[in-house]
Amino acid sequence: MSEVPQAIVSCRNVWKIYGPKADRIVGTPDADLPREELLQKTSCVAAVRDVSFDVQPGEVFVVMGLSGSGKSTLVRMLNRLHDPTAGKVLLDGDDIMQLDDERLREVRRRKISMVFQHFGLLPHRRIVDNVAFGLEIRGVEKEEREAKATDVLQVVGLAGLGNAYPDELSGGMQQRVGLARALATDPEIMLFDEPFSALDPLIRRDMQDEVIRLQRDVQKTMIFITHDLAEALKLGDRIAIMKDGRFVQIGTPEEVVAHPADDYVADFTRDVPRAHVLTARTIMRSTDGETDFAGDVPADAILQSLLPLVVKDERPFRVVDDGTQVGIVDRTAVLAAMVEA
Repeated sequence: MSEVPQAIVSCRNVWKIYGPKADRIVGTPDADLPREELLQKTSCVAAVRDVSFDVQPGEVFVVMGLSGSGKSTLVRMLNRLHDPTAGKVLLDGDDIMQLDDERLREVRRRKISMVFQHFGLLPHRRIVDNVAFGLEIRGVEKEEREAKATDVLQVVGLAGLGNAYPDELSGGMQQRVGLARALATDPEIMLFDEPFSALDPLIRRDMQDEVIRLQRDVQKTMIFITHDLAEALKLGDRIAIMKDGRFVQIGTPEEVVAHPADDYVADFTRDVPRAHVLTARTIMRSTDGETDFAGDVPADAILQSLLPLVVKDERPFRVVDDGTQVGIVDRTAVLAAMVEA
């Protein structure tokens, strides 16, 4: 049996409470009060409450929630832009709260980078200099950092624009510069704090596709914050649904859509086109002794691709994962899954 790799990011019982004597709220009955009641009683605000999760190397982990759910506060604790009130944040097993200032700066310069909603570009600097800024802070020589920045601009589709200035680029192009800046330092972990929410829908879709392409090409670990469920389903290997500072559910896109943990998650997923999310693995059953099959389908095949197959043939299909049959799927299962409320 292959060993599960050590999580590159781990949060253990993480809290963030703002206000006087915030640490005294952690783990008490007051911590479970609605935010307004907690504020009135203690003058404290609980932004993140007892959150735990692991992110594996190369995974895209999406935290989705409405405004005020605590998701942006959470991601900013991963690189200590905010310090947790309680709990541990581990990067490759190291507790970042135990790092001294010098080591923390090294982690931010080399291990982890962040892409913000607002691009934060330096308007008086060329695009190539904006992209190379992290390398400049690291002390890399000008010729080397400009060469690296030029290479990364090509990766994000901005080749030839290194000498332009930010105000000469569109919003989508500026966000690509922000993405390139995060990539230039070759971090292991990339944090995205609602980076596309200010973009027009078509540009936003293009940027989502860009993240998918980059993940395929460079295999970074990505933690992505969004308030948009469609974006979460499109990008995430796993999704955490956040409400009032807590995680309500963590699962793959198909798990969240097929098996919502409660009414809150069900409300979010009710209008999701199930045929574009659920897979053969999600709806398959055991063979039950069948021997007459119409053919094989991959376990990760979405229902939309299965529909024309099951319409043409009433016989079940074998569901295959890496050459091994793991179940079967038929017309009844596909149609039922597509219309299930």
